[in-house]
Amino acid sequence: MAMRVVGAMVAVILTAGSALAQQSGDLDWRPVVTSPAYVAAGPLVLVDQGHGSVQTIDGRYAGFAALMQADGYRVQAVHARLDVPGVLDGAAVLIISNPAASAAQPSAFDDAEIAAVSRWVHQGGSLLLAADHAPHGAAAEALASAFGVSMGKGYAFQLVGDDVTTNLVFPQQALGDHPIIDGGNASERVTVVKSFTGQSLAGPSAATVLMAMSSDAREASNLETLQTIRSRLRAGETSGAVIAELSRPSLPAQGLAFRFGEGRVVVLGEAGMLTAQIVRFPDQPDREPVRMGLNTAGHDDQQFVLNLMHWLSRLLP
Repeated sequence: MAMRVVGAMVAVILTAGSALAQQSGDLDWRPVVTSPAYVAAGPLVLVDQGHGSVQTIDGRYAGFAALMQADGYRVQAVHARLDVPGVLDGAAVLIISNPAASAAQPSAFDDAEIAAVSRWVHQGGSLLLAADHAPHGAAAEALASAFGVSMGKGYAFQLVGDDVTTNLVFPQQALGDHPIIDGGNASERVTVVKSFTGQSLAGPSAATVLMAMSSDAREASNLETLQTIRSRLRAGETSGAVIAELSRPSLPAQGLAFRFGEGRVVVLGEAGMLTAQIVRFPDQPDREPVRMGLNTAGHDDQQFVLNLMHWLSRLLP
């Protein structure tokens, strides 16, 4: 059965798609953490699985859960509404990744849940909200707005010759001045981050931009538009005209960190970089699987995720 195009699958579709491509968590990936932050009974991390996300801790977010457990955290799924009394009790960090919505209910969270999460963070909780390309930005927009964050809600991309890429690389000069980037010591410093198809963000004035979009970064409103841009560029049309017609400038960031009352918030415009995923091609048995996220090389994403969680759980100032 053909899978719905979601998450980092978009990068695969743009390069050489397959009608039967199957995206899943890479359950063979095993993180190595040489010096775990917690040796016993670490902080509780709750991963929201009650709002339609496919990023589950036994599926596409198994890599994230494995990394957290290797670092000493306790990881649990939460399936209830987030305004249920006591549902967040005891949690150090709440993870919300790629919530889903519907035409009848365009926000994944209603006003009562948004108020409950906002209040919990303001009183000292920590939130990691990761919402990548359409439609996830629209589903998370109302919740993000409660924290002063705006979402591009499309597909962020850059030109590469006569083509486009949605896999964005953030070198050292694009990374913010923040404990999440610096880590606790020199060995934990992050120097390059890579994302795997997402949207852009803008935050409140006090927010630190963790991952700054380049000046030439653009955003297409939907996948069809992104594919049209690619096909027209490859057909030889002038890039400036195509880009001006079919896209808009990106918002300034793909990662933000800030304090909110007594609490802490990180918002990412890409969810796949937090985990390890794999795409297999049953209709092309000789084709190598495509890996995305923590199971790939050429970046410091694992250390970035560890530092991010250390800041949210207050190991870092």
